[in-house]
Amino acid sequence: MNSNRRNGFLPISAILFDFDFTLADSSVPVVECVNFALRGLGLPEAPTDAVMRTIGLHLSETLVELAGPEHRPRAKEFLDLFEKRADIVMVQGTEVYDDVPEVVDGLKSLGMRLGIVSTKYRRRIEAILERDGLLSSFDTIIGGDDVVRHKPYPDPIHAALASLGADADQAVYVGDSLPDAQAAQAASIPFVAVLSGTTELHEFDEYLKAASLPALTSTEFIEVLGRISNGSP
Repeated sequence: MNSNRRNGFLPISAILFDFDFTLADSSVPVVECVNFALRGLGLPEAPTDAVMRTIGLHLSETLVELAGPEHRPRAKEFLDLFEKRADIVMVQGTEVYDDVPEVVDGLKSLGMRLGIVSTKYRRRIEAILERDGLLSSFDTIIGGDDVVRHKPYPDPIHAALASLGADADQAVYVGDSLPDAQAAQAASIPFVAVLSGTTELHEFDEYLKAASLPALTSTEFIEVLGRISNGSP
């Protein structure tokens, strides 16, 4: 056994983040794009709160959640319409949370490798991070266009870990939604839930989580990583 192993965990060396509602708020443009696509399909618009609860799902599942399973065959048309509008509004309408630059700087100063695992297209994530001077801090980004099976399947997490050359027990996945928790559990990677999205703490109860935080802030998150590395609750 590796002498550095502590209660089943190797010291954490890689951090994977979800993007929407974890690192950034893109809810305004997402709602706009979803309703643009629904109108394009001749369907009624969805309420803002209903759309926000789908953020983090693949767009095919968003359509099913908002319009019903009978519309699943129209998923490609829905996605194309969404992307048409997103090309105009998504990057400029997305705001990275204020604490994220400090979190990223703090983790990089500790020698952590950082990655993003999201259903959002990688090119949009890259454009947003580039705009805010954060792109170079991330060692890998796995977007919705990089895998066939999306969260809650573990495939995108596996892809990110492979890109970083890290094992699941050397890493943590941070996210705000149930698909994040489900994907982390399927990938056997410690999960940290942040409550900056629309999912409440009790909704994570049936999934394994290493910790939860009201939001992603540097001091609290680094303390959480220390507890995980030491196998502490």
